[in-house]
Amino acid sequence: MKRINNIYDQINSFENIHNAYLKAKKGKCYKKEVLEFSARLEENLIEIHNELQYGSYKTGTYKKFKVYDPKERLILALPFKDRVVHHALNNIIEPIFDSKFIFDSYACRKNKGSIAAMKRLRKFIDIESIKGEKVYYLKADVAKYFYSIDHDVLKALVRRKIKCQKTLALIDNIIDSTENPGIPIGNLSSQLFANIYLDALDHKIKDDWGIKSYVRYMDDFIILSKSKSLLRDLLYDIYFILKKLKLNFNKKTRIDTINRGIDFVGYRLFASFTLLRKRIYRKNTRKFKKFSRLYLHGNIEQKRIRQSIDSLLGICKHCQSFRARENILKNLVLCHG
Repeated sequence: MKRINNIYDQINSFENIHNAYLKAKKGKCYKKEVLEFSARLEENLIEIHNELQYGSYKTGTYKKFKVYDPKERLILALPFKDRVVHHALNNIIEPIFDSKFIFDSYACRKNKGSIAAMKRLRKFIDIESIKGEKVYYLKADVAKYFYSIDHDVLKALVRRKIKCQKTLALIDNIIDSTENPGIPIGNLSSQLFANIYLDALDHKIKDDWGIKSYVRYMDDFIILSKSKSLLRDLLYDIYFILKKLKLNFNKKTRIDTINRGIDFVGYRLFASFTLLRKRIYRKNTRKFKKFSRLYLHGNIEQKRIRQSIDSLLGICKHCQSFRARENILKNLVLCHG
């Protein structure tokens, strides 16, 4: 495989760094740290350029916080300056790796995403079910994926494609920037690294084993087959591939028939129809009840509620969800008396 060299000047070009700044501030223009960075924009961009140029750049201090939906996760967030650096790096190296990813990897990629992943799985289900035979699925999930990614293994995988020593030094700086195991969920670069980490598995399944009905969304992947024994064999083989990557399955990994439904990217897919996943239904039910309470006391604007309604409708339009949608929105009361 040809390794890419001499790309550091592209990463560190002032044009690329400025473009990275524009991407990093998108949707965050009025946050305090973004306003402060923007107030001295030229100086800050020159500072980033010089630090990268002379190899003095060091990742800043992470801000740590936890989120609890759908499960407890530790999020590490970098200062805005570092997020600009991550965008500058990704602008150049992401296309290099993305061009070699399989088509059916859908997380954090241009023109992909969760809806596209669901539709692709829906297509595979329709194809496999066309003769009315029983169809099985293997649903595999990696235990604590981001926290389990091994730094040395990741660096070795990156080096299969990139040769440029200055670029590798910057990547290593980012990978080793936290004392916590794995890679930080909050980093832009972590999304790319996480896709790189399982890319070899994707190609093994698709290219070497010839499995067509395979879809992956980050560490959550599905394989369909009419043969339950084949899926058991694949599960066994995948287990040893993950072991080499220092990963393991979590307890959600299973083999079952699609007549019982497949939970995937917020939906539950059956042989002939698709529903909203129960977790998404419960989450939105709680959210709109909360919105009603906040609106009653004047603590939320209708604009914010409308955005959430539009988001819900966008999710629901891709499945048979009329009753679920009506039940969720009946909890929304927008009146003050």
